[in-house]
Amino acid sequence: MKYLYIFITLSVGLISCSNGKKENIPNNINPLYEKAFTYLDSGIQDSAFLFFNKAKDIYIQQNDSLGYGKCLLNMAIISTDKGDFFGSQELSLNAISYFNEKAEKQFVYIQSNYNNLGVTYYYLKDYVQSLYFYNKAKIYTSDIQGKLIIENNIANIYRRSRDFKKSLAIYSNILSQKISKQEFARTLSNFAYTKWLQNPGYNASPKLIQALEIRRQINDIPGQISSYTFLTDFYSLTRPVLAAYYANKMYDATKKIDNPNDKLEALQRLVRLSAQKQSKKYFDYHQVLNDSLQTARNAAKNQFALIRYESEKSKADNLRLQKENTEKTYQVNKQKIVTYLMSFLFVLFTLIGLYLTKKRRERLELSSQNKIKEGQLKISKKVHDVVANGLYRVMTEIENQSGIGKEEILDRLDGMYQKSRDISYEVELPQAQDYHKKINSLLKIFESERVHITIEGNTQNLWEGISASVEHELEHILQEFMVNMDKHSQASHVSVRFSRQGDQIAISYHDDGIGVSDKINYGNGLKNTGNRIKNIQGEIIFGTKSEKGLEINFSFPVSQQP
Repeated sequence: MKYLYIFITLSVGLISCSNGKKENIPNNINPLYEKAFTYLDSGIQDSAFLFFNKAKDIYIQQNDSLGYGKCLLNMAIISTDKGDFFGSQELSLNAISYFNEKAEKQFVYIQSNYNNLGVTYYYLKDYVQSLYFYNKAKIYTSDIQGKLIIENNIANIYRRSRDFKKSLAIYSNILSQKISKQEFARTLSNFAYTKWLQNPGYNASPKLIQALEIRRQINDIPGQISSYTFLTDFYSLTRPVLAAYYANKMYDATKKIDNPNDKLEALQRLVRLSAQKQSKKYFDYHQVLNDSLQTARNAAKNQFALIRYESEKSKADNLRLQKENTEKTYQVNKQKIVTYLMSFLFVLFTLIGLYLTKKRRERLELSSQNKIKEGQLKISKKVHDVVANGLYRVMTEIENQSGIGKEEILDRLDGMYQKSRDISYEVELPQAQDYHKKINSLLKIFESERVHITIEGNTQNLWEGISASVEHELEHILQEFMVNMDKHSQASHVSVRFSRQGDQIAISYHDDGIGVSDKINYGNGLKNTGNRIKNIQGEIIFGTKSEKGLEINFSFPVSQQP
């Protein structure tokens, strides 16, 4: 009876799918889907399965999830009909996500899919899951007849679970409805058989025979097979000869529709109920048919598995090719980006190089100009120190020392002439042996009847360790002080004090003249003096008040830093 049950349920599923196909034409034309149904209508299920599998790949490319789900559903139903229940479950479970459970037009496919899952779990004797999916299928079934068929299947599950009370309640409810003759006969037969299973003393024969007569009238061969099955089981213990009669009638009916599953059920009963000789014959028939059926089922399973494997392999190959193409495209784009980046960096570094070269050239030009200016300034300083201050020094000496002779004056002028010729040359200065005497002589030149000069601390030890360049700069600094004093200060007394503390020499200049006036233009002299003090890393402080004259304090290190 379980095989008959599956046949009826599958018929409902396939009819639902066929009707759904006619009522809901896919939005996207898919010739492979139509071809699959052509094979299905012709009973060539293997080819139908193959083309449903091909059609679903087209639907994926068209982004048609409904079409894809319908292909999976039909493949699942074909797998169930071929006995590949695990493969069918996988296909149906996969199909669930492709249906929209809120779209009423898709309910026929959703119902068929859940119904198929109910069938597969029932056959695998997982009655809890089977019941769950039948209840899900009932939610999406709109017509009364369809719901009653599912109710009948649910009642059969309770009967299999030996929950006869629930099963009989459902059958009774169905019988109270206005139903077709076929459904009435099926439910009446199930009710009587279940009632007998619940109570072996119950006489189920009248209702079973009533259901059989209705099925004969409407030529319901699968229904007749079901009735013969129940009658055989009912009479097996009490009237075995009559039971064998109904078993033979069952076997003859299975030949009319060539249903191997029900034929195996009939042969099993004939083996048990027939005489020994006949029983062996039926047993041999059963073994051959069972082996043939198992071989066919295994072949179908392998064929379906191979079709799905090839399909998945093709997808994997396509994905691999896509990945390779994507990788190649990525590498090409990466190479382009690297090329563009290298070109950009080349241009950027070239521009930076040109810019830096330009800036370097400008710096070199500026440095060259600064060196020229520095050279000009140095020459200007030398001209001022050697020529101007030298002449003024000779003039002062002539003015203040009346006894100076002509030859001495000429010697002084010749010395100035020789120095002026060396202005453009960098001549290394010789270090004076008695520098303190030279300083003393320099300062005393500016002493006259009008000006008295006092010198303190100018000893030989004071100048120990001082370099020739510092001696040279210091000589011109002091000379500039004295020249400016003689020209502008109107002083009568000048005091110059020298002192040393460690590495520092301090010089203090003071006069009682008019001080430094903003109205007097001192020219390049004092500017050069400031530069000279800076050259010897010295510091200078000017202090002046009109009633006290001019005071200048400056100091410098003996050891000059490079």
